Amino acid sequence: MAFDDSNKSVESTEMPGFNSAELREINLIDCHAHMELYRKSDVEKEIRKAKSCVRAVFDSMTEYRKAHVHKSWELLKNYFGFIFPTLGYHPNEAKRGNWEKVERVEEFLLDHAKEIVAVGEIGLDFYHATADRERENQLKIFRHFLSIASELDLPVVIHAREAEEIAIREVERAGVEAYFHAFAEAELTKSAQDAGYIGISTGIAFMPQVKRVAEKASVERMFVETDSPFMSPFKGMTNNPCNVSVAVRELEKLKSIEADEIMSAVLKNVRDFFGVEL
Repeated sequence: MAFDDSNKSVESTEMPGFNSAELREINLIDCHAHMELYRKSDVEKEIRKAKSCVRAVFDSMTEYRKAHVHKSWELLKNYFGFIFPTLGYHPNEAKRGNWEKVERVEEFLLDHAKEIVAVGEIGLDFYHATADRERENQLKIFRHFLSIASELDLPVVIHAREAEEIAIREVERAGVEAYFHAFAEAELTKSAQDAGYIGISTGIAFMPQVKRVAEKASVERMFVETDSPFMSPFKGMTNNPCNVSVAVRELEKLKSIEADEIMSAVLKNVRDFFGVEL
């Protein structure tokens, strides 16, 4: 989940050149989005649009400010089967150190443990958490949810910003498999893929650091994602899972691998990591 990238996207509003037949052939999947974070009146429209382009959306319902996981669940549960849910506690909420809220989210997660495909997103964000106390709160709550994931034998979806190396170390210590979503630290690409998988977001269209990650990354340990409604590749437009095609097109050019080969690898990774047959 990104909250400060809206002014960094590219000027073009032209959609990438996949026709409908190609979309069906390459079986696009958005491996990380937040459909519950559209305006409530737009959720159904955005899901309907996504269904026209992608095979599935993996939605990280994460506790953050007024985005309560129980409300997100109620909003999206009728779309499960197309949407595959995870449940977590965002680090930008964790920095507040509200353990009463942690306990409520934990209880909800445990009640729905058999219905989710991962714990997340959870993690560390030292860009937004600058005080020592905030970072300590994030780390303690991150470790708490890593422990829950380990006990449930579920993988984790990780948000790591300016704390990637610590997040990788904590994942390895917890012994869980991780998906480092919207990964943007090129020097740690191999370490992150050794610990799990990385997500190449639509930010690849306008963020040089994401391109550098993509250059180093292996598709055998890669997901593609939009982080919708954030991280739009088109300035002034809200992101949608359909735009995962932007990430695939950019990868196709950058790595000289055909789109269908990229998505075949992603599909295998989805099956192996989330345990979902699509």
